[in-house]
Amino acid sequence: MTQACNRQIDPSAGFADLLSEIRACRACTEAPSGKPLPHTPRPVIRASMSATIAICGQAPGTRVHASGLPFNDASGARLRDWMGVTREEFYDERRMAFLPMGFCFPGQDRHGGDLPPRRECARLWRARLLAQLPNLKLILLIGGYAQRWHLQQLTGKPWRLNLSDTVRDWRSLSDSGSQAVLLPLPHPSWRNSGWIKKNPWFEAQLVPHLRKLMAKY
Repeated sequence: MTQACNRQIDPSAGFADLLSEIRACRACTEAPSGKPLPHTPRPVIRASMSATIAICGQAPGTRVHASGLPFNDASGARLRDWMGVTREEFYDERRMAFLPMGFCFPGQDRHGGDLPPRRECARLWRARLLAQLPNLKLILLIGGYAQRWHLQQLTGKPWRLNLSDTVRDWRSLSDSGSQAVLLPLPHPSWRNSGWIKKNPWFEAQLVPHLRKLMAKY
């Protein structure tokens, strides 16, 4: 038997290649679904095969686009508070994977709000990426885009519930029987402060449950 046949394949090498492909992706400018991205792509992703928790948000905002660091803004501070983790723990790639639905900042609408995540990202990368994260135990579905994609994959049919109803149903979704616990959350943006005030059960019930899961996984 040759030395090459004796050599074991390192699965992490394939994962590193996948991350490199994603970071080099220019589909939203070179083969866009609809209008091309109006600026130079900068895919933002952080992940390792050892990660046990996936943070699945919408897409980078302006500050994250500039820094390349996920949730490097006030939304990140609020999310860390919900999770009960420090900034250092939050950015520990050995444990946390940051998998937005769109890897690049999508631009803004005429009102100054962020546009939806680019459609190219999920179609090209999401299934391949999740297939190479075998240790995930908890997947945080932050916002409607992440919730619809993941829950459609789980149920095999379009997810029709709006964000409020989906988050309100967090108990049954957490016990869905999937390999990893799925926990829906509203986006931690200041724009959702009104929603949080109108739904006091979120901070009274769901947030403590999230912190227990964080301590577990």
